[in-house]
Amino acid sequence: MPSLNASFPLRPGRVHEACGPLAVAMAAVTAAQVSGLLWLRESWRPELINPLGLADYFDPARLLLAQTRDQTDTLAVAEESLRDGALPLVVIELTAPLSLTAGRRLQLAAKDGKTTGLCLIPEGMGSNAAETRWHCAPVFDPSDSTLMRWEIIKNKSGTLGAWHVRWNRASRRLDLVSPVGQRPGPAGASG
Repeated sequence: MPSLNASFPLRPGRVHEACGPLAVAMAAVTAAQVSGLLWLRESWRPELINPLGLADYFDPARLLLAQTRDQTDTLAVAEESLRDGALPLVVIELTAPLSLTAGRRLQLAAKDGKTTGLCLIPEGMGSNAAETRWHCAPVFDPSDSTLMRWEIIKNKSGTLGAWHVRWNRASRRLDLVSPVGQRPGPAGASG
């Protein structure tokens, strides 16, 4: 299996995608590794981002949250933000599929600004222009409710793979964890 370090942290100057029930957690872990970020979302969406809810990952003061009217406005702001390069990370919540042209425009803007873009997308809605696409989901483990499975399901410049990871709140870093059945002790014991 390839090393997680070959694919994460996300390659700068490119736009990546994350889907699945824990895509927001991947965005938070990615944000923990940078000095600041812009998070874009459409204002009509009923759920909200609470910056204090992200405090286990990074200082909420480093977050600039912008709400746009619709996806057209979201993409326009994202493109300008990626190209500007003032912030090292732009998180873009998408509600509709991206055309190849829109995806390429984001990639070119990220390259120009040397900025990392992360699109949070509904499952099955990825763009062909994305550098990588990740599926992020919880892993059932009765002894650890924080375990996640990150699977890279598209990679333009490397191999695919899946890893069990856990966010370490104390050190504010991502820990690689052996899958449940491969760990020593009662949880990994066969019977």
